[in-house]
Amino acid sequence: HVQLVESGGGSVQAGGSLRLSCAASVSAVSHYCMAWFRQAPGEEREGVATIDSDGSTTYADSVKGRFTISQDRAKNTLYLQMNSLKPEDTDMYYCTIASACSRLMTGWWGQGTQVTVS
Repeated sequence: HVQLVESGGGSVQAGGSLRLSCAASVSAVSHYCMAWFRQAPGEEREGVATIDSDGSTTYADSVKGRFTISQDRAKNTLYLQMNSLKPEDTDMYYCTIASACSRLMTGWWGQGTQVTVS
């Protein structure tokens, strides 16, 4: 069983920045694919960014150029640096981890951290 603990959410004005963190209880995050998803009440969960075991990254078109996904592999921690935030970025943000990126939806999930942009 893998535990993921997110932090860093909060309220910010449009144009501001936040950095989300996700600490993973695994021996080495480098062995996994990790990602950030977001979801608003009543809506489907949306993929925001992924980072694969080889370090390659992907982003949703809506966040390209504004968000950056990264890892501190010594700390087994995933980050999401969010800049130039917009009101439409308001959502609950979730961290997920799986053995492969194709398995993220059935992997382990954190409890979520709320981001509110006004």
